[in-house]
Parts: sequence; structure tokens; C-alpha cells
Amino acid sequence: MKVRLLSAGLFGALVALSGSGHIPFGGLPVMVGKANADESGKQGGTARAPSVPMARDPLAAVAEEYESARRKGTREAFELFIARHGDDPLAEQARAELKQLAR
Repeated sequence: MKVRLLSAGLFGALVALSGSGHIPFGGLPVMVGKANADESGKQGGTARAPSVPMARDPLAAVAEEYESARRKGTREAFELFIARHGDDPLAEQARAELKQLAR
């Protein structure tokens, strides 16, 4: 008798925690409908464009950092660029500029 009460209690707690209305009968979860809502607030409309911007081109970011180091023209700026991007072809140019600064 105790086992039945315990299992019935656990089942009741599970039902209570899962809540009703999370998944409408025969439909998608509620949050999916809200995420796909159009501008007028109606559910089931067309999906919106993603709000995350496109990723930057890594080569462009490295080139910008190299140009920043060149504008600064300091030993520290070139050393920092070489430390961050030692494998990049622009690192060779940074090393050459660093040698010219040493002269």
C-alpha cells in the first residue's frame, strides 16, 4: 500500500511540475509558436530574420590589427601583433618593420 501511495505521489508531482499547456494538442511547443510570431503578434506567421549579425571575416580583422600596429609604429604594437598572429603572412611584414625600428 505504501509503494502505491509513493508512486502515485511521484506521478502527481511529475504532472504538476511538467505543467499543462506546454505542448498544445497536436501542435508545436508554445515557445516555438511565439518565436515564429510575425510583427502583428499572430502565432504561426513567417519567421523573423536572425538577430545575430554575420561573423566578421577573420582575415579582415587581422589586417585591421596590423594597420593599427603600423599606425602606432611602436615596438610593443608590432610585438603584440606577432604574438597574436605569428602564423599569418602579415606577421612577416611586422617582423620586418620591427627590425627597421631596431636600427
